[in-house]
Amino acid sequence: MIGMTEDLHERLRHLPAADAPALIALGRELLDHGRLPEAEECFRRAAAMGDAVAAFALGNTLAAQERWTEASAAYEEALAGGEAHAWHTLGVVLDEMGDEEGALAAWRGAADAGDTRAAAVLASREWCRTQDPALEDALRAAAEEFPPARADLADLLRETDRAVEARFVLEVGAKRGEAVAWLPLGNLYCDELGDDEAAEEAYRSGIAAGDVRCHHNLGVLLVGRGDHAGATEQFGLGAAAGDELALAALRLFQD
Repeated sequence: MIGMTEDLHERLRHLPAADAPALIALGRELLDHGRLPEAEECFRRAAAMGDAVAAFALGNTLAAQERWTEASAAYEEALAGGEAHAWHTLGVVLDEMGDEEGALAAWRGAADAGDTRAAAVLASREWCRTQDPALEDALRAAAEEFPPARADLADLLRETDRAVEARFVLEVGAKRGEAVAWLPLGNLYCDELGDDEAAEEAYRSGIAAGDVRCHHNLGVLLVGRGDHAGATEQFGLGAAAGDELALAALRLFQD
């Protein structure tokens, strides 16, 4: 256990100058105590010796501080050293930086390295980008790894006239506590199956699960029932939570 008041430089002084594993171990222990800048120094020193594991740990530490550009450079260094685990986290960082193509390329690299979650993320992103029905098998495989992929699979099934199967897929996700399942499930009940009561229950369950987008769709449903006060409340709640659709609906409804 590292003494919380012990000086970092004093501890580093006792380590062999070229002992990358010891630096990595110390960095990880510092991370356990939430001391990110000091852990970063350890990982940076070890990475400078050409240690790919240290470069990967450095990338994670920089990403935890939302220093995306530096983190991506560290992950690239880790990959150059043969640390394949860096593909996935590089994809996450590039996504945060708004580099969609770079993120997709990184997740492809992770998937090629056997990362099943990266393959699931990739399938989901490809569906959102292309709406290609040929992705059905990939989305089915991805659904267990990445909840948004289950919603994407349901979307594909709706688009190919299989609403009943889409409902089953989403109900499975909802029963497993996947918050992303509730909004499309409510939409399916409302738009395809004509069951407004089930749609309302789904939207309210989505709200309880933290999906603020459900406020807007619940508000629209309430407008259709003539419940203007309830609709205004839902649009207001969604707008307050930062949902642009709810904000636009609130302004239009008020006008």
